[in-house]
Amino acid sequence: MTKRKPNQFTDWQKTAVRELRAVAAALPEDLQLLDRPRLTDLGLVQARIRLRTGDLPRAPRGLPLREREEFLLRIGPNRLSPPLVEVDHDRFLGYPHVLQGRRLCTYLDPAREWNPQRGFASAIDRLHEWLADAAAARFNPDAALFHAVGGILHLTPGTPTIVVRESGKPVKAQPAVLTVRSAHRQDLHYGAGHPDQHRTLVFQVTDPLPLGAGTRLHDLLTLLDTTIAPGAFAAPPPLPQAAAFLTALAAAASRNPAGTPQAFILAIPHPTGGPPHLLAGRLPAAAADELRLRVQDRSDPIIDINAETLDNQTPVEWCTVSDERDSVTTRRDTNRPTNAYQGKTIHIWGCGGLGSWIAEFIARAGAKRLILCDPGTVTGGLLVRQDFTEANIGEAKAEALRQRLSAISDDITVEAHTSVIPDDLATLLGDTDLIIDATISRAIGQLLDQLAPASDRPLLAQVATDAGTSTLGLLTVSDRTHPSGPNTIDQQTGKTVTADGALEPFHTFWKDVSTQDELIPTRGCSVPTFHGSAADIAAVAASLTSMLGSHLASTEPVSGTHLIGLPHSPAGPFRRFIPAT
Repeated sequence: MTKRKPNQFTDWQKTAVRELRAVAAALPEDLQLLDRPRLTDLGLVQARIRLRTGDLPRAPRGLPLREREEFLLRIGPNRLSPPLVEVDHDRFLGYPHVLQGRRLCTYLDPAREWNPQRGFASAIDRLHEWLADAAAARFNPDAALFHAVGGILHLTPGTPTIVVRESGKPVKAQPAVLTVRSAHRQDLHYGAGHPDQHRTLVFQVTDPLPLGAGTRLHDLLTLLDTTIAPGAFAAPPPLPQAAAFLTALAAAASRNPAGTPQAFILAIPHPTGGPPHLLAGRLPAAAADELRLRVQDRSDPIIDINAETLDNQTPVEWCTVSDERDSVTTRRDTNRPTNAYQGKTIHIWGCGGLGSWIAEFIARAGAKRLILCDPGTVTGGLLVRQDFTEANIGEAKAEALRQRLSAISDDITVEAHTSVIPDDLATLLGDTDLIIDATISRAIGQLLDQLAPASDRPLLAQVATDAGTSTLGLLTVSDRTHPSGPNTIDQQTGKTVTADGALEPFHTFWKDVSTQDELIPTRGCSVPTFHGSAADIAAVAASLTSMLGSHLASTEPVSGTHLIGLPHSPAGPFRRFIPAT
């Protein structure tokens, strides 16, 4: 790689400056280049420009633009990233998509919005569009990332992620505990903790922090006692907030062992209201020990830490917060058919090719309880197409799958039965929403038919794939009000399908499996199995899972059979529903 000489622009920077000058020459009333572009110590080319903004429409809560505004452009060494745009005043402080009051977030998603093929001049157009949106108050403050803390991510490399799923009380300082789940994860909980849990606190901050929270304890305490109004920077006399925070932090530290860091959570109000933004930080062990010493050596029962006597270089290490509170989190599958599985109790009989994948999809969809049944054992050959790993070889299928699904979510209960059906089936039925038969067993199908006449029985379903390719799928559903079970519906559907020449690829579901379609996995007396890959069968399982979710969510009684074919199946891309008669 050729090393760049000092004060030497890259080819991209030369092109950018050339285009910038061309735009300024073509539109002198709209854009002026105020100085000679120069290379900074960071390898960025900096240029000051002035834009005419007086003709942009204004809104009462929009960005307060003057007739003309000056900006600093910082151009990187290559075309992979758009230029940085900053101002050197505080009039934009506290507005959406203005980072720490100075940097304009002109590209909200650079990966999709920045197109270097359009040339550097497109960045000037983008800046003008951004200013027009900001002045007209077209930005949604609720959607501005990290708006409560200056629009920036607070993160120190190497720190754990703090998972928050509980909402605390609206008090100034609430005790809490952190439970270590792994080297890279800790969970926040309220209430009494165990001796091995880290005592921490959740501190309610009075106002947003549009300048961020700093990187040192001294910076944080200063910012906590700084009141900033949008569009203006003002530092009134110190407020007692920083002292209250330091007192609560020292009290929490005194309850943790010496030589350990001290964590804290800041609950920072959002400028537009609603749930507070959570910021997790921690002091290094040495600083935490200093607080513990101050608490132990005090002569007064009241904890009073003088911030001025602490080392003003003490760093704050910021942790990622995985904020999963109900008040701030929307599931990504909320509007999809699989959302119907959320909170449900579901049986999956057969944990093989289709059953193992369907079970995982339903677990990820938020099911409350899964009952798994399969008498089989995991062998190495199954890993080609079933949802197991090398570590599961020799384990019972149901138990191996139970362990995998339990690791997906803390909120799911998974039971494993090493039998074809649960021994206590009659007891479980009253609390069951859905039974999925993935066994291809005639006896199990007949059992489901026997359950069908019951008035309080769950939704019943059977799934299957073809033996030759595992690219065709079949889903038969018997609604709670239908008098026949899925096995009877399947037999009725078979007569319709096999009489239709256009559905010939699906005739295989109602014929005996030919030796050409079966696979003998090992030499000798080996139980025949199906062809197909994990990619094939997981795709079929995913499609059937979504279709079944639509039935589970439906308020109308719908029973019948779905036929599907993957794009590369013998039937090509195919989908048809045959209603039950």
